Amino acid sequence: MKIAVIGTGHVGLVAGACLAGTGNTVVCVDQDAATVRRLRRGALPFFEPGLEELVRRNASEKRLSFTTQLSRAVRASPAIIIAAGAPPGEDGGADLPRVLAVAREIARSMNGYKVIVVASTVPVGTAAKVRETVRRETTHPFSVVSAPAFLTRGAAVGDFLRPDRVVVGAEDERGAEIVRQLYAPFTRTGGPALVMDCASAELSKHAANAFLAARISLMNEIANACEALGADVEQVRRAIGADRRIGPSFLFPGIGYGGAFSRDIRALVRSAGDKGYQFHIPRAVERVNEAQKSVLAAKMARHFGSLEGRTIAVWGLAFRPGTDDVRDAPSLALIDQLLSAGARIQAYDPAAMPGAKRVFGARITLAPGAHAALAGADALALVTEWHEFLEPDFGKMRKLMKSPVVFDGRNAYSRDTMRAHGFTYYGIGR
Repeated sequence: MKIAVIGTGHVGLVAGACLAGTGNTVVCVDQDAATVRRLRRGALPFFEPGLEELVRRNASEKRLSFTTQLSRAVRASPAIIIAAGAPPGEDGGADLPRVLAVAREIARSMNGYKVIVVASTVPVGTAAKVRETVRRETTHPFSVVSAPAFLTRGAAVGDFLRPDRVVVGAEDERGAEIVRQLYAPFTRTGGPALVMDCASAELSKHAANAFLAARISLMNEIANACEALGADVEQVRRAIGADRRIGPSFLFPGIGYGGAFSRDIRALVRSAGDKGYQFHIPRAVERVNEAQKSVLAAKMARHFGSLEGRTIAVWGLAFRPGTDDVRDAPSLALIDQLLSAGARIQAYDPAAMPGAKRVFGARITLAPGAHAALAGADALALVTEWHEFLEPDFGKMRKLMKSPVVFDGRNAYSRDTMRAHGFTYYGIGR
């Protein structure tokens, strides 16, 4: 099938490359000419493991191309995927003008029946707004389908190729069947394709992230209670994770989540609030998460008394391993708190240094490597558990640091091992 994907952000580029990989002819559209030129050279605008090779292979085999010409792409493609960004406001309301502007451009370019798939993360009711926008601009037949992307940063290619489920929101059978066929190669041996109405499909994305965020925040509160009560959260985590009703996933305590969770919770609360329903648990989840981002700085302040003039090494800036994304990352809150307390920061991340530089500029030192960040440091804060941080040379670390103190924001290290190597060690809930 010929497919046009509008938008080359995380959702659009992953979807375009994966759909091309199953034999479709895909053209990805972006209004920014520099981005298109970069993609044509095989250079990605963001980091995502496995995606660069997939893009280059499908481009070389002429199944994947890039253009700024939306109208031409629409006319040539019976299926159009909207993956344009819809960034949220502070209150969780999405900025939809970009999505609706794309819908108008699609409608004005149509030359026959099209199925328009909304893959962007959008509030409930967006598919209906897209449908009405297109209807006002064209007499051609069309279907609007909601197919939210359940992609994890750092594992997005695998999530698309081997989904737990594909959610298809449709108001007519013709559109639903085309999208089912489009995603059929990914559901043959994996999760099911769940067909439902558009509002339910849109809500499913926000609800899934709200559930996961709730598990994380509840586990973080249990960790804080462990510290107060003298228990070990690692032992507690194993005990409750063995319960078949609960399971072990998303039960690792830490210093809070970042990325899309906060955005989706705010959107969920806002969408329901606009219709008169006031959520309670999602609001509490967000409050717990914001408070958790202060836990590590508080531990440092208690240990040192004053952070004025202290040099703190920070390992990990991205909100999770496997991505260069720093949106709502716990590292940003921690660094802001440490800077406000008068500390100096030497930070390193394998992928997210450019994002951190855009946020902090010259206020922090970005080290060329993990060991360089430790030089002369009074303490290390492990914030993002990249693989290269998990089995470090503890002897070399001690020699590089001014004082051997580690604040482990992800409980990545064994407390006994750290103490055996002469470190003062602080974890979460331990």
